[in-house]
Amino acid sequence: MRLAVLQMNIKWHDRSANHETAAGFAKQAKAAGADLLVLPEMFSTGFSMDTRITSEPLDGPTPEFMRRLARELDMGVAGGFALEESGDKPCNVSLVVDRHGHDAALYRKIHQIALLEEDAHYQPGKMPVCFQMGGVWAACFICYDLRFPELFRKVVDQCDLIMVIASWPLARQAHWDILLRARAVENQLFIAGANRIGRGGGLDFSGGSAIIDPLGVRLAGARDAQTLVMADIDPETVSRVRAETPFLNDRKPWLA
Repeated sequence: MRLAVLQMNIKWHDRSANHETAAGFAKQAKAAGADLLVLPEMFSTGFSMDTRITSEPLDGPTPEFMRRLARELDMGVAGGFALEESGDKPCNVSLVVDRHGHDAALYRKIHQIALLEEDAHYQPGKMPVCFQMGGVWAACFICYDLRFPELFRKVVDQCDLIMVIASWPLARQAHWDILLRARAVENQLFIAGANRIGRGGGLDFSGGSAIIDPLGVRLAGARDAQTLVMADIDPETVSRVRAETPFLNDRKPWLA
């Protein structure tokens, strides 16, 4: 599988502009042979606490945009938006759509960052979700989830790849860089981090999107430019690394 991660300068609360940007880069990714395009957390609005603006139904403009893009380009698409729920708060979600425009996975963000009052505006999910695409088993987590290794351990036996879509701020950029590599090494799988750049909601974002292999090697990455980050993901690499250095066999399940 050829994976393309879009490091995007998200226009605050401007769906049409952000959809246009994503569509333009999606065409570039397809021309470069990408099988799956990964977009950042809440890529159509920015990571905003104004749920009157961010919240959409499952047939709303952003998920429908993703499905249409996937069908038109014959390419999988993953990305984030705020999903209306039956409760009093929406959920911050990642949606993965296959190349035919069919939903492959919908994950509700489990860990919410109280420091930014996310927990006051969005309700948490309960369980991770795995899916298969192009022969690769994967999961797509969201931003603050990266700080909680137990979530990654929950799916490690099912996954070759874990994607983390994010709006990770410049103030804690060093943590993002370290934790992406840590999650790859400790779980012996591919990690792809899709962060945003620019400014929104009073915060600055400097990117650092990357694709990292099961040994912690950075296959591709970006600094602070709006750009695509691309690399090939081979599940056989995961199998080989785990066979050569079978560290996961020494886990103590009762400590999970």
